[in-house]
Amino acid sequence: QVQLVESGGGLVQFGGSLRLSCAASGSIFSNYVMGWYRQAPGKQRELVARITGFGRTVYGDSVMGRFTISRDNTGNTVFLQMNSLKPEDTAVYYCNAHLSFADYWGQGTQVTVSS
Repeated sequence: QVQLVESGGGLVQFGGSLRLSCAASGSIFSNYVMGWYRQAPGKQRELVARITGFGRTVYGDSVMGRFTISRDNTGNTVFLQMNSLKPEDTAVYYCNAHLSFADYWGQGTQVTVSS
């Protein structure tokens, strides 16, 4: 079992930056693929970025070059640095921990980008 707690969301202007954090507890953090997903009103949840325990990363096309995912296996935390934010980045951002057939989700944090 894994518990995930996100923080760092908020309101930011177009072109601004935010850094999201996700603190994990309850299992061996480095074994999990950690990811950030987002869901905007009326849309499906989509992958933003994910990172393996060895640091291999995958990004969604819409955030490539603007967002950076990283993790601290010692501190059981995964981060999402978001730069050059756009109004279309507005969504609830969810932290995810994946191992084999198990998926765990945080409660989500709201990110709002104003134009």
